[in-house]
Amino acid sequence: MISIQNEDFSLNDEYSAIRSRAGDAGAIVTFTGLVREIYGDNSAAGAVQSLTLEHYPGMTEKCLQDIQKKAEDRWPLLATRIIHRVGELHSHDQIVLVATASAHRHAAFESAEFIMDYLKSEAPFWKKQKSANETSWIESRASDKTALDRWQKP
Repeated sequence: MISIQNEDFSLNDEYSAIRSRAGDAGAIVTFTGLVREIYGDNSAAGAVQSLTLEHYPGMTEKCLQDIQKKAEDRWPLLATRIIHRVGELHSHDQIVLVATASAHRHAAFESAEFIMDYLKSEAPFWKKQKSANETSWIESRASDKTALDRWQKP
């Protein structure tokens, strides 16, 4: 199940929902990404006042569905949940939730990390960061590509 939304989400509610859908899960892994006050090595830009996320409706949902399917094809998952927020967010706001449930912890941990790595590298979201000193688009990082590459190896 995926959602792209402006509204915040309740981690407790989402956990309860995936636990219910997963049935006899032995493990549920959740990852919640937050807007950082300082992004990367750019502390000279100052604290983040806001982060605006844009996307292409339709295209973004399809990409997230494809990422979810890749994870479900690779691991024996009982349930998955992806939420990605768009619009204007502020420091410490929740931005993304990835939750996976499986009979065993190994599959739940790996699949959640896999989904997050694909979201960071493949999902069509554009981020503009605003601080007191500047406004700039956030570019992809080499470390995100490196994280994704490890899933490509046989």
